[in-house]
Amino acid sequence: MISRRAFFAGLSTGLAAPGLARAATGSEFRLDKQFQPKIVKVRPQFQPGTIHVELGRYFLYFILEPERAIRYGVAIGEEGRNLKGSATVGRKAEWPSWTPTANMIRREPQVYAKWAGGLPGGPENPLGARALYLYRGGRDTRYRIHGTPQPWTIGSSVSSGCIRLTNEAVIDLYPRVPVGTKVTIHYPRD
Repeated sequence: MISRRAFFAGLSTGLAAPGLARAATGSEFRLDKQFQPKIVKVRPQFQPGTIHVELGRYFLYFILEPERAIRYGVAIGEEGRNLKGSATVGRKAEWPSWTPTANMIRREPQVYAKWAGGLPGGPENPLGARALYLYRGGRDTRYRIHGTPQPWTIGSSVSSGCIRLTNEAVIDLYPRVPVGTKVTIHYPRD
């Protein structure tokens, strides 16, 4: 278990310049303050070491201890493309390679067909700096929690269903999440 001192030292280092990134135009991008990582109070029933994603509010919560979490802003899938319910982190990867699914290629061949053979990991890869692969019943769901080279998408519904964080945020989250971590994806209570 990470010590409280090490946790806050790591958090302050990882979040020292939150939300800064270079857009494709080369200009600086600043993430809206509400989507920058933040320690927040959460309901007491959330178990430490779990992840909760609120689809309608564009937030992912990593539960640190009873009633405390790190809240990250996320981008989610377009309407009807989101995974809902429970999953577990089945594997993890740094600078992962990416291959669009057959459904993605079928839906938008002009966008995805050129990558049918895959794209190696790197700064322009759609999965960004890190990826957490979501599994159900021991099988890959093809949904991921991952970084993005497009931080301006955070706070919107733009993907084919994966949950995107800024690369800075996913780099902060990645070492906190072991394989086997429970993930719950849901719409928030009204």
